[in-house]
Amino acid sequence: MAVVPYNSSDVSTLARLMRAEAEGDGQLGMLMVGNTGVNRVRAVCLDFTNIDSINKMVYQSPGGFEATQKGYFYQRAREKDKRLAKKTIDGMRYHPATNSLWFFMPEGGCPAQWYGQYNSGRYKSHCFFSPLQSECPEIF
Repeated sequence: MAVVPYNSSDVSTLARLMRAEAEGDGQLGMLMVGNTGVNRVRAVCLDFTNIDSINKMVYQSPGGFEATQKGYFYQRAREKDKRLAKKTIDGMRYHPATNSLWFFMPEGGCPAQWYGQYNSGRYKSHCFFSPLQSECPEIF
């Protein structure tokens, strides 16, 4: 059962984001990007108080995703990527992105904190960062 509202366009948009941000990290990396996005829709805290849809989350500005500024993001969503996106919409979570609201690809190691948020772990090229449960209880 879905943990955020969605329609078929939202599934495609999230699938395109997951692919554009993390295809190089494989399916699990893409699922973690999806977790982060879905968490942003679920959250009512920090930078995400007015993000109540997948579309708003993907195109949030400022604070959105760099991939939306690249042509690769605008390619048609593949069926296999839509299936991955639907898993995250249905609430599947993958550590270290289980409660993450941010990720980035550093040139070196992951910092302990990024913009005041704590490192929850690394998967391949991406570091994930999660708020404290007291800051964003909706995503825990």
